[in-house]
Amino acid sequence: MQLAAFNALPAGEAGDLVRSCARIPSFVTALTAARPYGGVDELMVVARTAAAAWTDDEVDAALADHPRIGERPTGAGASGAMSGREQAGVDPADDELRRRLADGNRRYEERFGRIYLVRAAGRTGPELLDLLEQRLTHDPATELAVTREQLAEIALLRLEGQITP
Repeated sequence: MQLAAFNALPAGEAGDLVRSCARIPSFVTALTAARPYGGVDELMVVARTAAAAWTDDEVDAALADHPRIGERPTGAGASGAMSGREQAGVDPADDELRRRLADGNRRYEERFGRIYLVRAAGRTGPELLDLLEQRLTHDPATELAVTREQLAEIALLRLEGQITP
């Protein structure tokens, strides 16, 4: 969608588009309230600023909208479709990789109490597994900060993919 069209959308429709990038109410409100934008760069500055202010609770709530790495998204709508494209580097025919990701996801959830979230776009399945193994060594505070950063990367990439000059 062109930026001019996004600027002109009714608030609810603009909110739906932003929500498909990150299901965080403060993010949706910040990006829709700051319209109209003079350029995509301006939109992205507002998005980065809003993402930097996400609380731990907002991050945890937003994770409910993301599938586990290596699993096919089950949710309908734009977010599920985007997750499927973002995880294209995970070969569904590689049973060993899928088994190892499932095991890593289970261990991650046991250790941190939430799903393993990583920006999957542009990464291969083995890269995602290596990152998972590395992140299992983090302490809880470090890992929450990394999760917040990864969620912001995902949201910003999704937003850039949906709004054009």
